[in-house]
Amino acid sequence: MDIAAQPTLALTRELIALRSLTPEDAGCQSRIIERLAPLGFACETLVSNGVTNLWARRGTQRPLVCFAGHTDVVPTGPRSAWQSDPFTPTERDGYLYGRGAADMKASLAAFVTAIEGFVAEHPAAPGSLGLLVTSDEEGPATDGTVKFVDRFVRTGETLDFCIVGEPSSVTTLGDMIKNGRRGTLSGKLTIVGVQGHIAYPHLARNPIHLAAPLLAELAATVWDEGNEYFPATSWQCSNIHGGTGATNVIPGTLEILFNFRYATVSTRESLQQRFDAIVRKHVRDYSLEWTGWGNPFLTARGLLVDVVGASVQEVTGLLPELSCT
Repeated sequence: MDIAAQPTLALTRELIALRSLTPEDAGCQSRIIERLAPLGFACETLVSNGVTNLWARRGTQRPLVCFAGHTDVVPTGPRSAWQSDPFTPTERDGYLYGRGAADMKASLAAFVTAIEGFVAEHPAAPGSLGLLVTSDEEGPATDGTVKFVDRFVRTGETLDFCIVGEPSSVTTLGDMIKNGRRGTLSGKLTIVGVQGHIAYPHLARNPIHLAAPLLAELAATVWDEGNEYFPATSWQCSNIHGGTGATNVIPGTLEILFNFRYATVSTRESLQQRFDAIVRKHVRDYSLEWTGWGNPFLTARGLLVDVVGASVQEVTGLLPELSCT
């Protein structure tokens, strides 16, 4: 193993061993603070509804280069499905196994050790370094990074460059950089019919039958053509529920959960308007609730993308592909 990688591996092991099931941080951010505070970082912790967030900054000048990530991990599932304990970091066949090894405690460790190395070599470097960490990425993400971002907006604190440590490689480390992300828009459509006995359909109105042509049109709709950075917008139905479980009862309502993944050529508002217009063509009695959304973003080619790509190529020998999917 490369000697330079050993501090990163050691810190990764420490972080994996902490059971930070979302939204718990389990002390991960305290470990990070212990490493950054001696380097001159001002470290601020913000706790909101059980979520722990950290903003650490060294320097007051611009540009401000920020590393962003999360300490929380998803549930492990059955212990029997693991060859080793998910919170006991284990090396096997050249890989490190443990919950959060890839997503994304190794990235956090790499951020910290890279910062330590940079500050040691360039203690008086111009500009500022920042680290923005939350324990609410794998959950609802309502009390996490957004809390500090809202404050940045109020105070005028600006991040000039930001690198997120999510795993983006496809087959080989360093083969892809995600320089953008599609928007997401989720909703719940409830179609109201009239419940009745299946033997007397003329006395009922079946919301499942009403939904069939609607779903067909929604699935066939071309929402946009995408662009040079993004594929075309996709609409997908994720859940359908209707009925009592009995085979002789026409349901009174049908609930449909769905999601858009959309390109920058569309907007949340335009998709909502088009979706509602299609629904109104097919059903007259319904309710529509938009349950969550996030705007698309794009970091076009420029200083950040070019420098990161060149750095990856220098270390791995690969020129990473850019992707926004």
